[in-house]
Amino acid sequence: MVGAAGAPSLRILIAGGGVAGHALAFWLTRGGHRVTVAERFPSLRAAGAQVDLRGQGIEAVRRMGLLDTVREALVDEAGVAFIDARGKAKATIMANTSGKGRQTLTSEYEIMRGDLVRVLHDATKDDAEFVYGTSVDGFEQDDTSDGSGASGTARTSGASGASGTSDEPKVTARFSDGSSGEFDLLIGADGQGSRIRRALLPRGHDPYWRVGIHMAYWFVPRIDSDTNIRDTYMVPGGRQIMRRSHNATETQVYFVLREESEEASAIHRAPVERQREFWADRFRDAGWQTGRFIESMSTSPFFYSQEIVQVRTDTWSRGRVALAGDAAHCASPYSGMGVSGGLVGAHVLAGEINRHPDDLPTALANYDRTLRPFVDEIQGEVNPRLLRLGMPLTQRAIDAFHAATGIASFLHIPDLAARFSKEDRGGDWHLPADPAPLSAA
Repeated sequence: MVGAAGAPSLRILIAGGGVAGHALAFWLTRGGHRVTVAERFPSLRAAGAQVDLRGQGIEAVRRMGLLDTVREALVDEAGVAFIDARGKAKATIMANTSGKGRQTLTSEYEIMRGDLVRVLHDATKDDAEFVYGTSVDGFEQDDTSDGSGASGTARTSGASGASGTSDEPKVTARFSDGSSGEFDLLIGADGQGSRIRRALLPRGHDPYWRVGIHMAYWFVPRIDSDTNIRDTYMVPGGRQIMRRSHNATETQVYFVLREESEEASAIHRAPVERQREFWADRFRDAGWQTGRFIESMSTSPFFYSQEIVQVRTDTWSRGRVALAGDAAHCASPYSGMGVSGGLVGAHVLAGEINRHPDDLPTALANYDRTLRPFVDEIQGEVNPRLLRLGMPLTQRAIDAFHAATGIASFLHIPDLAARFSKEDRGGDWHLPADPAPLSAA
């Protein structure tokens, strides 16, 4: 089978049906490839907290022809307020809606993760195959070591390859339901804790760059005092609470903790009930509306606990297996470019595959070479020292932060700095040519 302009049509498996997985499927199907997306959740994973688009991420969505659709689903968040224990704003930084310069703490494009996934899915569902309730548990390749993380011997499958010959190498994926399948390419877009990455990299390799910060978030019923301004409340002991409301009935709560301990790092792998106990214990004395937030924690339809990390690896591919999105280069929520990075990475990877379907080594090498400077830029935005300044240990330090931020806000310094900035968080890196014509679907 051939794709656009007579180029080989590849059989591509994407592990993970999140933002990056959908963006890859969008562009790869338009390149004429047969794409299967395996998602471990039993249905479309259209849930999660609020995310944003910035810089090149906005341009990536515009290139997909979906920016107007995204605008229709945006969350109304006008800015960020730093508040005291009575809920009084000590400083407020508004979003930059001028269309110029740099986004502030609140982006002009705030959207719920689930809504963004739905937008991407609606644009892709008729062209790609989606398999739910199934994960990729492992893989073997013809031309490299196996996918278990241990070195293995080369295997010959005898199956037809991308060009139709019998000696083309393949990758065999093993699924959680016990089945398996052969593909020309496997792409791990399965998130920060990627199983595909764990199998791809050498045994014992730790891809995580830690900043000593942990976060949990969930939904609570909205009340009258919950406005369209995101509240940020600092608590002694390196603790922070954020409240933001995304619709008429729900409010998001974020507990953020500055702590370097084995218990804090391990809690995210514990049963959910134990996670809730951990966060309640750490914040019970925090004041403000903490009681309301903890009380609603156990009944929330959504709860997630995570360590704030970046994923840093020297390679994003081996043989016919590649990594994308957070699995390859998670920049962390504090970069402000996590979702944008996933969209940009999918744009670059799909473009290289579409341009070199008969030479995947070249495509994957170009993907790394082209995207790496952008990833280095957005990951470099995260400075642990600055993060610690925003999570003071003492009330005196919190008061000093409020005073300095209040003066800057009064003088409109953050607004002016954002508006007249020449670059957003992705720097001056430019998105490459479109991976495929939109009319190719």
